[in-house]
Amino acid sequence: MIRLSDNVVFFGGEGVSTESGISNYRSKSGIFEARQVYAYPPDRLLSHTMFKQHPAQFFKHYKENLVTLTAKPNAAHYALAKLESAGKLHAIITQNVDGLHKSAGSKNVLELHGSNLHHYCGDCGAEFTLDYIFNERHCRDNIPYCAKCEGIVRPSITLYEELLDDDLLSEASRIILNADTLIVGGTSLLVHPSASLISFFQGKNFIILNKSPTIHDFSAKLIIRSQISEILVNVLEMLNIN
Repeated sequence: MIRLSDNVVFFGGEGVSTESGISNYRSKSGIFEARQVYAYPPDRLLSHTMFKQHPAQFFKHYKENLVTLTAKPNAAHYALAKLESAGKLHAIITQNVDGLHKSAGSKNVLELHGSNLHHYCGDCGAEFTLDYIFNERHCRDNIPYCAKCEGIVRPSITLYEELLDDDLLSEASRIILNADTLIVGGTSLLVHPSASLISFFQGKNFIILNKSPTIHDFSAKLIIRSQISEILVNVLEMLNIN
C-alpha cells in the first residue's frame, strides 16, 4: 500500500515513544491505570488550573512523568524519518510532546500538543530549554522561575483545559484530507480534539498499528497489533530503503 501511494501521512501517539523510555498514559500499565501516588488524578495534575493554583504539584508530576532527559529516538522514529527522506512519507502528525520525531531527523512534523523541549515565562515570554527547569538554581519548591522577571516558567505544551492551536489543527486537517494513505500508530484515539482529525481522511488506505483495539478499527483497511518499530523497520526493508 505504501509503495503504491503518493501521499502517506503518519498520525502517532504515545505508543511510538514507549520504547524510548517515555512514560505512557493510557496503556494497561500507564499512568492513568496505575494511579500513581499523587494527591490528584493524572489528568487534573496536568491541567491549567493545577498549573495556576498548585504549581509545585504540577511540576512534580510533570518532571517525573512527562520528561525523560535521557530519552532518545527509537527505531520507529528513525524509520519514519527515512520514509520521509525517501519521499514516501509526506508528514507526521503527533500527539506526543517529547520532540523525538524531530530529533530523529523528520522535517514535516506537526506537534499537536506542543513540545516539552521548549519552555517560556508566562509573564514576560522569555524562552528557556528543558535543562533550565531541572536546574536547582532556577527552582524553588520544584517550580522553575524566570531569570529575567521571576515569573513561572511553563512548558510549551497544551494542558488540560487549554485549547489546541487553531492554525495547527487546520493544517493537520488539510494534510489528512489530502492523504491517500493514513497510518495511525501507537494511539488509543481517545484524546480529543486531536483524535477527531481522523474523520477528515478520505483516502484509500487507512492503516492502524496499535497493540490494543481502537474505536476506529471498524473502518481500517489493515490492522497490525505488533511493535511499531518492528513493523516500520520491516517496511523499510520491503521498500529497499536504507
